[in-house]
Amino acid sequence: MVAVRRLHTRKGRRDAGLFLVEGPQAVRESVASGLLLEVFVTDGLALEPSELAELFTNVAVTYVSESVMEAMGETRAPQGIVGICRWEPAALAAAIPAGGPASVLLDGVSDPGNAGTIIRTADAAGAAGVVLTPGSVDPTNGKCVRASAGSIFHLPIATDVSLTALSAAIDPSRMLFAVASGDAALDVFDWLGSVPSHQSICWVFGAEAPGVSQEARDLADVQVRIPLYGRAESLNVAAAAAVCLYADAARLHGKLR
Repeated sequence: MVAVRRLHTRKGRRDAGLFLVEGPQAVRESVASGLLLEVFVTDGLALEPSELAELFTNVAVTYVSESVMEAMGETRAPQGIVGICRWEPAALAAAIPAGGPASVLLDGVSDPGNAGTIIRTADAAGAAGVVLTPGSVDPTNGKCVRASAGSIFHLPIATDVSLTALSAAIDPSRMLFAVASGDAALDVFDWLGSVPSHQSICWVFGAEAPGVSQEARDLADVQVRIPLYGRAESLNVAAAAAVCLYADAARLHGKLR
């Protein structure tokens, strides 16, 4: 149990190359990804032994008490099952492939709930992958994993990528970098209407308070804002990502008017 609890910390996860998933849905997604190594379950889990055997082929299953389960999990109610998974960060080229669907760059996004929600949204919108800079949250943070609702297993996610390395690796003729910023002059919908459907876009989002860094702004081909028609001063970064990614998906599928 001590080894499992070490995975509650970023250092523990990095040292071990492992992370935790909690609850039946997330564990099922981890099975499909091939990253699941071991599961711990309680007698109260609503799965028959035959279902467990079928679901967790070649995965060790250990029964534990409710109290041990609560100590292992990061939430107060891990729903009777906790899994240990390998963590395999994606290569940069896999997370931001030029000439394909949108990609996402998280520049210093430190809130795990926001990061996980953006990963989930990117997955739902058909994005190619997600890249996180060194100042961003660890995507295997428990809250981030839960907020991704299984999407952490669906997308290539590259971590600790410096903007210098990113700039050197990407062909600017095949990829546009678009910074979403509340102080930009250009309306995102007006801009997207002029972008050819074959053009790839990497959307850049920053942390709530400081926003996108100056270094990322310097890298960008364009800075755009989401128009606000009501009295709110701004959008949450995860909400802003949803607007941009779905507008871009509509462009790619010929549905943007």
